[in-house]
Amino acid sequence: MSEENKIRLEEIGVQANSNLKTIHVAREEALTVSRELIRNAANSIRATHRADYKEAHILITKVRNLASRFDPIRDAYPSVYYGGYVEDALKEYAEASIALAIAEQTVIPGPEDLGINAAPYLNGLAEVIGELRRAILDELRKDEFTRCEELLETMDDIYTILVTIDYPDAVTRGLRRSTDVARSILERTRGDLTLSIRQHKLESMLSEVQYNNCLLYTSPSPRDRG
Repeated sequence: MSEENKIRLEEIGVQANSNLKTIHVAREEALTVSRELIRNAANSIRATHRADYKEAHILITKVRNLASRFDPIRDAYPSVYYGGYVEDALKEYAEASIALAIAEQTVIPGPEDLGINAAPYLNGLAEVIGELRRAILDELRKDEFTRCEELLETMDDIYTILVTIDYPDAVTRGLRRSTDVARSILERTRGDLTLSIRQHKLESMLSEVQYNNCLLYTSPSPRDRG
């Protein structure tokens, strides 16, 4: 090999090493931010289930600030941003934000409001159905059937939107599987709620019958009144 090519190969090696080093640094930062974001999003969801909305909002603000740190990575290193783990974190951001809005009965934020792409947003929306099932079970323990039916309707509305999205998994980041899981959760929850409502109605009827029987046996007869 000529001396010129040897020098050229060394230059290529140095440049490649420099480029890969910067990508590695960006990747490590993205992983660190992703872990922190997912942790705060999960804590926000837990606060939402406890109806501690103040804490949930504080955590969502932290999540939003963390998500903004992905912007320069997306612009400079798109291979890192679209590598999978960043979008997984943003999916959790969407899930936490939507779950909080539904719990507070406020306007659901869209992808543009959160500053994320459609694919992670829709996958987060699909996972909200699982959170709504948990909320319904919590309300069932308090016999809040009206609220349960409202939440079930919201689950149904979300699923109706998800099934209209028909693109390859490479585009939707596996949304089809998330939608299948959502459908299973929805059907199971509908069955559980229907059974609970019927049981509650039956218990109410039995209580009414027992109450009427109690009045019948304790009421004085006409002879006794005379």
